[in-house]
Amino acid sequence: MIPPETTPPPQAWADQVAPSLDDFARLARDAFDALPDDFRRAAGEVVFRIDDFADDQTLADLEIQDPFELTGLYHGVDIGRRDSLGPAAEPSRIFLYRRPILDEWCERGDVGLSEIIAHVLIHEIGHHFGLSDDDIHAIEDAD
Repeated sequence: MIPPETTPPPQAWADQVAPSLDDFARLARDAFDALPDDFRRAAGEVVFRIDDFADDQTLADLEIQDPFELTGLYHGVDIGRRDSLGPAAEPSRIFLYRRPILDEWCERGDVGLSEIIAHVLIHEIGHHFGLSDDDIHAIEDAD
């Protein structure tokens, strides 16, 4: 039996549904809009796409077997490697994967969904700026 002081409140979640792809898109846009103006301007035109999971080819290319391991992905030529005299680069895209993000949110339980979405988004923008995973983790660890 659970002691009375730790008894959970009535199930407020019983009639709730998981956030949709559109809900995630709004949260990602809110996270991007909350970034400092200089950071947003430096990011330029980047397209955000929300999918439930990465497609099979992407997972194979990254040698990822469990689709829940990939919460986001940057696809494009990072800003530092663009050639202004060459052909126009495809638009840079940031993919956020709803189901793995939801899974991480549920497993962690100590942070809000919008915070996780913002974290993944900012991580992928870091790749857009040309930063490696190690660079991004070093910046995060310095905070």
